[in-house]
Amino acid sequence: MSKITERVEEIVEPVIKSLGFELVDVEYVKEGPDHYLRIAIDKEGGIDISDCALASEKISEVMDKEDPIADPYFMDVSSPGAERPLKKEADYAAAVGNPVYVKLYEEIGGDKEWLGELVKYDEDTVTMSVRIKTRTKEIELPRKKIAKIRRAVIL
Repeated sequence: MSKITERVEEIVEPVIKSLGFELVDVEYVKEGPDHYLRIAIDKEGGIDISDCALASEKISEVMDKEDPIADPYFMDVSSPGAERPLKKEADYAAAVGNPVYVKLYEEIGGDKEWLGELVKYDEDTVTMSVRIKTRTKEIELPRKKIAKIRRAVIL
């Protein structure tokens, strides 16, 4: 399904940019018998419901014309929310010093999931400050082992 998301990104990104929005994420998944195309958009100051409606209308027009998905699907255009995924280098840069949640493909240090502050990153690793019981320590996670990374809200 990654080829579908790549193709959808190619098709919808110019449309989203023309509206003054940023394409944050494209996800195409099968849940039960149905397929869902989820598109997350953002802009300076945040996205509201009318922005999502406008983007959905314009995206639908181009998707109907290009028709990159053979199966019937439901499309959802929304804000990435407070727990925005980190996809681009700019997302990582903006998240430095903030809480992030990381899910790994395999365990590192006995865990597959980590919650902490993003300290720094480069093309190969993500360094986080995490609290383990009563102490705080820095851990390095190889980016190739990260299944998902997103901003986190810690209350």
